This record gives sequence, structure tokens and C-alpha cells, in this order.
Amino acid sequence: MDNLATTWVGATAKQISRAVRRGDTTATQVVADHLEQIAISEPALTAFRVVRGGEAIVEAEKVDEQEDLANLPLAGVPVAVKENTPVAGLPTWHGSAAARTPVAEEDHEVVRRLRGAGAVVVGVTRMPELGLWATTDGPDGATRNPWALDRTAGGSSGGSAAAVAAGLVPIAHGNDGLGSLRIPAACCGLIGLKPGRDVIPCDVGRDGWMGLVENGILATTVGDAALGFHVLAGRTPAKLTPPGKLRVGVALRSPVQGVRPDEPNREAVATAAKLLVQAGHDTVTAEPGYSTVLGVTGLLTWFAAAYRDAEAAGIDPAVLQPRTRRHIRLGGFAWKRGWVRQEQREAWRAQSIDFFAERRIDVLLTPALAATPPPAGGHASGRWRRNIMDNVRYAPYAAPWNMAGLPAIVVPVGMRPDGLPVGVQIVGPPDSELLLLSIAGVLEVANPWPRHAFV
Repeated sequence: MDNLATTWVGATAKQISRAVRRGDTTATQVVADHLEQIAISEPALTAFRVVRGGEAIVEAEKVDEQEDLANLPLAGVPVAVKENTPVAGLPTWHGSAAARTPVAEEDHEVVRRLRGAGAVVVGVTRMPELGLWATTDGPDGATRNPWALDRTAGGSSGGSAAAVAAGLVPIAHGNDGLGSLRIPAACCGLIGLKPGRDVIPCDVGRDGWMGLVENGILATTVGDAALGFHVLAGRTPAKLTPPGKLRVGVALRSPVQGVRPDEPNREAVATAAKLLVQAGHDTVTAEPGYSTVLGVTGLLTWFAAAYRDAEAAGIDPAVLQPRTRRHIRLGGFAWKRGWVRQEQREAWRAQSIDFFAERRIDVLLTPALAATPPPAGGHASGRWRRNIMDNVRYAPYAAPWNMAGLPAIVVPVGMRPDGLPVGVQIVGPPDSELLLLSIAGVLEVANPWPRHAFV
């Protein structure tokens, strides 16, 4: 924490907004403090595509000029937005200069909601090209994990996760198509909530990767995650209530055949299960019905989503990275032959919802990752097959729940022997976002985690 710039860097979003509303500080001071910390840490992290220094200060001054701050739950809170989400006055990069779209004339709805709650957008954060990968890098640099700079911050919301974990912003926006929010949350020791279908406006890409993508929040505390979720969902922030006695299913088996969780990830699940039992809940073994068909469907959907996004945006694949070009080529092949169909995803959704009822469980506890995050850098120029294998070997647990459209959250549990964070994933049936946050709160109280790795 030697580089801690001021007392407001490292404060939670709730602490900042409360202080600004009370007049204990100003939004301008808070934003200036965080911009100073960004200047210190960003050269090592490469978390941001663009930092809105002067513009952010002007926006913070406008917050301070408002006569009534009482109804601004994020008054003066610096936030970051993932670079595939339009922010007025900036291009939308989509992880690549080749995929960049013109300057946005207006904010995406989730950005509008953040600003409407009093938040100040200090910048947009990096992602891999077209958001396709679970590592965030490109020709102009790699986003690094604040806990170990030689390791990836994950992807595709890697820049947002790195920024939050390093204290550059207290909360950040991300989105999740096949784990793109939960994977970096697990890599960087954060709370990462992917809501279920139709809870938060999406409208990312052609059709949100055929309905797989959801916007969500990254935070260092459950309270901040709940606050961010309520704002993005257009709800009035409310206090979480402790969950009643729950029956928690526990599953270790990987959705990808031949991939097994390593010992730190198995121990993380065991620790979380033990803490929940100590809090008065029951745990039972409950393995979902992952199948080869599901795995193939997931891969083909991943490929086809890239093809359809590039086609809709009018992007010439020849200007993209070699790994992306091959992904798009395979996606076009699968899409044109009708191998990617909505009924396949709906069948898995129905099966997943039935799973909770048939096993009589309220939520499902799984590993968040299967292995330590890969090294930072080198992925964008690497072979397509190597990128695929790196992704599925270390992060196989997230994608099924995008296919099912169910809410899921990643919660930190502790640290690995190699010094990186380790977390668990908790999945729930439709409309269980607040329950998942409440369970995360139980784990937070019982087993507090280190919030930041200041760089």
C-alpha cells in the first residue's frame, strides 16, 4: 500500500457516496485522488484504453454543483466502463483499433444509469479483441493482474477487474458472455455478479451474443456490488437481508471433459461449503448434467457470435488478429449450416432450472476457475488453438450459466499458494440475484478477503 495516494483511494463506493452527500468531501476531490492513483499505477497495469482526466473533473464539479445529492446513491463515485459499451464523446473500441466504431453520440443505458446515480466515468477499460478471450491483451500491451504482474487479469472484462483490484476505481462496469465478468473477478479477487436474463439492459453487439451477454458489476465488497447492481438494474438501492436456511448443492466436476480443478480451487469450494454449514445451511453433492453436446454447443455458439458481430459491424476479418480471424471463419461455417440454434440453448436452460427443483437445492456452489490464471501477454499473437486450450483449461466453469441465462456470482475465498486470489462461483435459479449477493455477504463476514493490491 506504499503507493496509496489519499484516504479516498481504497475507500468503498458506499463510503465515498455517503461522504459526498454529507459534505465531508467533494466529488471533485475524490475523482482527483483516483486520477492521481491511475497515473501512478496504470503504466504497470495497462487497465485503461482511455482515461478521461479533464472531462472527469468537469463531471465531478457538476455533481458538486447539484443542490440536492440525497437521491444520488453513487454521488461522486469514480467508475470505469468496459470499452465495448458506448460512452458519449468516445469511440467504442471493442478491444481493437480495427474494430473501433465512431465516437458515440450518447451513453449506453447502463452508463446513463451510472451517471444518473451520481457516478463519474473516469475512463474506459481494456478487453481482448471482440471480447472473445479470457485473457486481456493486444498488440499495444497486456492488462496485468495487480496481485502478480506476470499474470493475466482475466477477460474479457480484464481491464475493469484490474482497475478495481488496484484501487483505481471502487467499482467498475463489465459484461459477461461466457464468463467475461466472473473470470476476471476470480483472477483478481473481486465480487463479480452476472445477472440473469432481462434484469439489466444489455444491447451489446448484434444481439448480445444471441442473448448470452449480460451487463454487471465488479467490486471489492458485497455492499458495493449490491449498490452497483441496483443502479444498473434501475432499482432503488436496498439493504440485503440475510438468507434463510438454504440447501446448497456442491459440484466440482468440470463442464469440460478432461479438465479438473487444481487443489487450491478444490480447497476454495471446501472452505466456502464449510463456512456456509457453520452459518446454518446444508450442503449436498449435486453435479449438473454437463454433456458433450452442451460443450460442443457452447463452442459453436462462441464461434458464431464472433462471426455475427463482425458481420453486423461490417468489419473485414483480414484486419483482425489471426486468432480472431480463425474464430470468425469457423463461426461463419457453423452459423451458415444451422449448427447454432436457439432451441439448443433453451433446452439447457430448462434442464438447468429443473436441476434446482429436482435436486431440491437453492443454489449451486462450484469452483470459479480450474487453475491459476495464465501469464499476461503473448496471447493476441498466439495460435488460435493455443488460445482455445488456455481458455478452457483454466476457466471452464462460467460458460454453462450464460447458455442457461441464470444468475451467477464469483466470491473471493482467500489466496493461492502462488499469491493470487482464489474464489468460488455460486449459481442460482432465475431472479436469485439478491439471494446470491446475500450468500456472498455471509462468506464476506465469516471470511474477509484482502480488497486491494495497490501497484
